[in-house]
Amino acid sequence: MTPTDHRTPTDDQTPTDDQTPTDDQPTPAGAGLQRALSAALATVGRNIDAFRDWYPDDTTVENVYRRRASKGGLAEGSNFGWTTSFWPGMLWLSYELTGDDAYRRAGEPLIGDFAERVERRIDLDTHDLGFLYTLACVAPWRLTGDDRAKTAAVEATEHLMARYLEPAGIIQAWGDLHNPEQRGRTIIDSLMNTPLLYWASEVTGDARFAEAAHRHTVQLRDHMIRPDSTTFHTFYWDPTTGEALRGATEQGHGDESCWARGQAWAVYGFALSYRYTSDASLLRAAERCADYFLDHLPADHVAFWDLVFTDGSDAQRDSSAAAIAVCGLDELASWLPEGARRQRYQVAAREILASLAARYSTAGHPESNALLLHGVYDLPKSVGVDEGNLWGDYFYLEALTRATRPGWKPYW
Repeated sequence: MTPTDHRTPTDDQTPTDDQTPTDDQPTPAGAGLQRALSAALATVGRNIDAFRDWYPDDTTVENVYRRRASKGGLAEGSNFGWTTSFWPGMLWLSYELTGDDAYRRAGEPLIGDFAERVERRIDLDTHDLGFLYTLACVAPWRLTGDDRAKTAAVEATEHLMARYLEPAGIIQAWGDLHNPEQRGRTIIDSLMNTPLLYWASEVTGDARFAEAAHRHTVQLRDHMIRPDSTTFHTFYWDPTTGEALRGATEQGHGDESCWARGQAWAVYGFALSYRYTSDASLLRAAERCADYFLDHLPADHVAFWDLVFTDGSDAQRDSSAAAIAVCGLDELASWLPEGARRQRYQVAAREILASLAARYSTAGHPESNALLLHGVYDLPKSVGVDEGNLWGDYFYLEALTRATRPGWKPYW
């Protein structure tokens, strides 16, 4: 089957040059971001040999990725957890940007890893199947038509649907569905897992996937965005009655603060849901979250790990939140008519990305095998603080792709 394209805001514009970008290839992004993209692609290329037989851990240690630690009888470097797909995601972006078969040859064997993971039901008790199978399988299917990838992604979608709690209209985030501590709980990150459901409806003709995704997104719109346009990190529903109960946090500064990465997920996730549904209320939700995010940035445009912190704070920045926000702002702007709001988001995306490239990237730091430094995974638990992380790297490369390849179609 030939891969199908989802809705696009502009006419199809495919890259006109299949070679590695260089400074003499002019784009609207300018030479600075071309250099940043070339540096990022070079790091991905070097990592092909380093990561050939294992998956890197979620975050770096002293700015270097090591093997994923063994867990639950799975060997070091095995395919488990929620972040392993960001590595193949970077490979497929690199292949699409350059046409270099080295990236494709590195990415294709990983399709089999993810097919085996879903077939053997390895670490599937999570909503993060959307992150995992969108980048590891939907992306190569879109680019190459690989039927193994499509089959694995559809099977993963069925597992994701098992987490849909009908009375509440939400997808449970974490844990066994019978775990009373997790039952009825979702998180703002889940918005980025719904594109897998929309995609599955497109390729199978089964409307229940898209219907569940839309209802889940509306529930988050109605209950996880506060009146001041900040977002809860997590929220609980009664799984039996469907009653909305309470919001909380796991990784933010406090239950009522605004965790920066969560706000960035909201900007991007609501905008992507609009791409699939044309539900204008979701576009407005993305705008609300974007406005709050932008109004609470420090002078260098890269967010502190929680938006409660402002200039003058010694709090840690989260470069990964900034990279996600760039992608979300670009997606949001693409659906708005010409005017001040669209321009605001476009300018902000360029400013944040330029700051990341100049101050937070590993360009000029060959001792690191990450793309982006100074990220935060989970500060309250002291996990991955002031380190690179796989999602930050992926979304930084996606942000550079969006900036240098107008009209690029996201894998989400």
